[in-house]
Amino acid sequence: MDDEFSHSQQRLKAAVHFTVGKFCQEIGEDCQKKFSKLVVAAIAETTFKQCDIFAKDLEAFSRHAKRSTVTVEDVKLAARRSASLSSHIMAKSEKLTSGSKEHKEKRRQHAMKRKSNEGVTEQDVADSGV
Repeated sequence: MDDEFSHSQQRLKAAVHFTVGKFCQEIGEDCQKKFSKLVVAAIAETTFKQCDIFAKDLEAFSRHAKRSTVTVEDVKLAARRSASLSSHIMAKSEKLTSGSKEHKEKRRQHAMKRKSNEGVTEQDVADSGV
């Protein structure tokens, strides 16, 4: 089991390193600069460690709230120290929330249309919680 975890962690580290390398390459091309392999490795390791800290914080926040699931509110709380990250997460959260509301409204309208074809009233649909 421990070998499996170690293997998974190494794969994650490799994926982070690859992604950081791609970002550095793109940014380097835009700025006409090159990043050394040592710098890319340092950024990748720092990123991985920061993600690990972030994940542990999220687990602690959900556990403190006596929940077994990490929520958007936990993510917002974890990001509170970085103004730019916090505002980015807030914007994404609002976009997801509004998209979810639109999706629920479309489902409700579709259900009402389907039920009206079957002779069920709008009140019946509202009462059913669809």
